[in-house]
Amino acid sequence: MAKERILVVDDEEDILELVRFHLAREGYQLTLAASGEAALKKAKHETFDLVVLDLMLPGLDGLEVAKALKADTRTKSVPIVMLTAKGEEADVVSGLEIGADDYITKPFSPRVLTARVKAVLRRRSRQPADDTKLITIHALEIHPGRRTVLAGGSLLELTFTEFQLLCVLARRPGWVFTRSQIVDSVRGSDYPVTDRSVDVQVVGLRKKLGAYGDYIETVRGVGYRFRETP
Repeated sequence: MAKERILVVDDEEDILELVRFHLAREGYQLTLAASGEAALKKAKHETFDLVVLDLMLPGLDGLEVAKALKADTRTKSVPIVMLTAKGEEADVVSGLEIGADDYITKPFSPRVLTARVKAVLRRRSRQPADDTKLITIHALEIHPGRRTVLAGGSLLELTFTEFQLLCVLARRPGWVFTRSQIVDSVRGSDYPVTDRSVDVQVVGLRKKLGAYGDYIETVRGVGYRFRETP
C-alpha cells in the first residue's frame, strides 16, 4: 500500500539526497525541489501529505513559501516541517506563527528526521478533539466539560488560564506551541499579554502539577510542548 507523499525543499543537493534516501526507505513517496519557486509550482499541480522545507533558500525563502502554502486553500492543511540552521530562533518562531508544525535543526540525525516526520503525520491523521470527552495523557485526566484535572488521582485547583493552557498542550503532545499561539488559543487573538506572562502561567501550572510538572517542556527560544512519553 502506497505511503504518504512528501515534498522536500532544499537548495543543497546533498541534503535533498540525504532526506530522500532515508524517507524513501520508510516507504514514503518523495518529490524534490531545489527552490521556493519550484516548490510552489509542484504544490500547485500535485497533492502532498507533508512538506519538509528549508528556511534558507535563494530567491523566495522558506518563510515566504510557508506563507504561500498556508494562504492557498488547496495546501493550507498540509503540515510543514522546517529545516533550520543553528541560531535561527527568530525564523523558527516566525515559521511556527505562520502555521508550520515542527522544525529540525541542521545538522540533523536521519533518525530524528524520520521520527519527526512520522510524528507530524500521525498527529495529522488524528480526529479533531471532542471538547466533551475526557483527555487522558500520561498520569493526567482532564475533563474539558467539567473543567477538572486529576493528577495521579488527586484533584487539582487550576485557574481558568492554567486549565486552558494545559488543555492546549495536552491535546497535542509533542507539538511545539509559541507563546503567541498559546495566547491565541487560551484567550483569543485580541487578548493583550506579554511573553513573560505566558512564562509566569507555565511556572504556576508546573508548580500545581507537582511531580508531573516536567511533562511541560520548554523549547528554548520558541515556546512549550507537552512530552509525548512520560
